[in-house]
Amino acid sequence: MAHIGAAVEYGLHCLIWLANYPDFEVSSRDLADIQGVPAAFVSKIFPRLEKAGIVQSSKGIQGGYRLAQAPEAISILDVVDAIEGQKPLFDCREIRGHCALFAGKQPSWSGRGLCGIHAAMLRAEKTMRDELSKTSLASLAVGANRNAPASFADQAKAWFRERASTRDTARRAGMRRSSKARKAASR
Repeated sequence: MAHIGAAVEYGLHCLIWLANYPDFEVSSRDLADIQGVPAAFVSKIFPRLEKAGIVQSSKGIQGGYRLAQAPEAISILDVVDAIEGQKPLFDCREIRGHCALFAGKQPSWSGRGLCGIHAAMLRAEKTMRDELSKTSLASLAVGANRNAPASFADQAKAWFRERASTRDTARRAGMRRSSKARKAASR
């Protein structure tokens, strides 16, 4: 089982879109659709990011998400901790005290000091966390854009605008139907 799951990958990719298009409030559904990932999964990630202060949301048909901080201020570690929680990399079970030769009575010498395996895992976790804290969302966004042609940014903006317009048109049509139904019911 991976320590850092797909939710972090999806979340980071979504945040890169938000970093690249700060003038838009983007729905979690649009972020999922543009990347071809499950919308239901992405919609579960964003409340965690919002609670951590990484994104902010606005309600309504034109609502969506935007970054709550500058992308330079958001590290990969911030996103990992927001989505996955601050769970340890390794869960030491202290099995060194369960040796069959101890006949159920662990001698004091067998549990002295930190287990060497646990110590190595703690060092690895510290190294991983230190490394993830060094990389910002802004640097990920720059890297993601490096290979894209200049026209791609314009295509993406047009795509997001079209999605917002479609939602607005659907909202207005729904309001007209609702208004007609109320008038018909009052007759």
